[in-house]
Amino acid sequence: MSEGLPPVTHRALAPSPWIARFAHLVPRGARLLDLACGTGRHARYFAGRGCRVVAVDRDAAALATMADVAGIETRAVDLETGGWPLAGERFDAVVVANYLHRPLLAPLVAALADDGVLLYETFARGNEAYGRPANPDFLLERGELLRLAGDRLAVVAFEQGRVASDGRAAVVQRLAAVGPSRTWPPALDPG
Repeated sequence: MSEGLPPVTHRALAPSPWIARFAHLVPRGARLLDLACGTGRHARYFAGRGCRVVAVDRDAAALATMADVAGIETRAVDLETGGWPLAGERFDAVVVANYLHRPLLAPLVAALADDGVLLYETFARGNEAYGRPANPDFLLERGELLRLAGDRLAVVAFEQGRVASDGRAAVVQRLAAVGPSRTWPPALDPG
């Protein structure tokens, strides 16, 4: 265990239900970016599904918890200084959960392959009534993920509103979208 980090428990590693619901859109063998991954709950989940994961976070200690996980390449990068740190790289899928730094949004979509998958879930305006984050810089505006998809991506699913989990309320936005050369319509049910 890394000093200063809580133990990585099974519960802490459970993927977001939203991400898991649309994971079937990401094919086995896909090159997947888990942006601001923390201890890698989604990186681990997708590596376990046969993806080649690039897990990026500024916390080297959190990344170190994935050192022995097959299929995961970790990169310690401060995402909020400088430009897009993955210039010239393309990904078959990008996963972002509980993170927002607006200057990265356009480069993130541009880094997606033409048939790629974007799975994004984070806090939105209104969350300040329920606790952190409360700073508007870290809260999506109404419909902001839809505008991010724009004409570049086809929206498979979108939600925004108040949710409750483990006795805690939050306001979130969630997006599952695919690139323009993806076979349409995608299967909504993996079965």
